[in-house]
Amino acid sequence: MTPAHRSFAPSSAHPLARRRLLTATAALSGAALLGGTAHAAEKPTWPAAFPLPAGWQPEGITIGSRPYAYFGSLAHGDIYRADLATGRGTVLSTGLGAGHPTVGLKVDPYGRLFLSGGDSGELRTADGRTGGIEKVYAVGGTFVNDVVLTPGAAWFTDTYKAVLYKLVLGRRGAPRDVETVPLGGDWVQGDGFTANGIERTPDGSALLVVNTVADGGGLMRVDPRTGAARAVDLGTARLPNGDGLLLLGRTLYAVQQAQNAIDVFRLNASGTRGTAITRITDPRFRIPTTAAAWGRRVYLPNARFDVEQPQPDTEYDAVAVRQV
Repeated sequence: MTPAHRSFAPSSAHPLARRRLLTATAALSGAALLGGTAHAAEKPTWPAAFPLPAGWQPEGITIGSRPYAYFGSLAHGDIYRADLATGRGTVLSTGLGAGHPTVGLKVDPYGRLFLSGGDSGELRTADGRTGGIEKVYAVGGTFVNDVVLTPGAAWFTDTYKAVLYKLVLGRRGAPRDVETVPLGGDWVQGDGFTANGIERTPDGSALLVVNTVADGGGLMRVDPRTGAARAVDLGTARLPNGDGLLLLGRTLYAVQQAQNAIDVFRLNASGTRGTAITRITDPRFRIPTTAAAWGRRVYLPNARFDVEQPQPDTEYDAVAVRQV
C-alpha cells in the first residue's frame, strides 16, 4: 500500500471509550528472550504532552531505538509517528480502512512494525520507515489485541479466545509463519473481555499476559513452549482494567485504563511474583491504554474511551510521566 504522509504540528489547545469492547515498550536486548533496553535521556525542553490528529482514536504506542513514537488508530488502522523532541508528527501509513483497526503495535530493531488488527482478526506487518503494509495474516482471531516481540517471534493476544498467536521470525526479524498456541493451565477464559496486554518476564523465560477475569483481574505467566499459564502472585493487587504492560528491568508498569492509573510492580526474575511499588495518577490522564519508554519518561496515549461516539474533530493527545 502506498503510504500517506500528512504533517501535523502541536496546537495551543490541550486535549483533554472505555474501549467499545473495554479494552510498550523497551527495545529488544541481545539474545535474551524477554528483556529491556535503556535509551538516551530526553532533554528537559522536550514536551511532556503533545496532540495527536483529531479523530485519531489511539490505543497502542511503541518507541524503538530512536526518539519517535508510533501510534495506531482504532478508526482506520493508520499509523502516526511523532518526534518526541518536538511533539510534531506525520501520518506515516494509511491503514486498510474501517473494520481494520490498529490496536497494539511494536517496532523491532530493524524498523519493522508489528500490528494487532483488533476485530478484523488480522496480524499485520509494516515498514516503519515508509509506512507501507508488508503482509496481512488472517488468523481468524476474535479481537487481536496486543503484541510483544522476542528474538524468535512476535506474540499476539486475542481478547475473546484462550490462545496466543506466534508469528515466527527468521533472520533479521523477517516474519515467517503464524502458529496458534492454546492457553491452558490456570488460564481462565471469561464470557467476554479477557486477555489484554502482553510482556516478557525479566529473565526471558516466559510471557506475561493480563487476564481481566481470573481472581478479579491479574497477570498470567505463560510458558511460550506449551501455553501453560500460571497466576502471578501480586499479593492483594488486582488488575480488573489492566491494559498495556511495560517492563523496564524488573519494574513492570501496568496501565489500568478505566482507573486513569498505572500500577507499578517489582517482579522477581522469573516473573512468578510481583510486589506493588506505587500507583501513578495524573490529571492529564484521559483513559490511557498502553505505555512505552524513552529516557526517564513513560509515554501513554489517551484513548478517551469515555467518549461514546468519537467524531472526526474529537481531540486526542499523548502524555509523559516520570519513571519510578
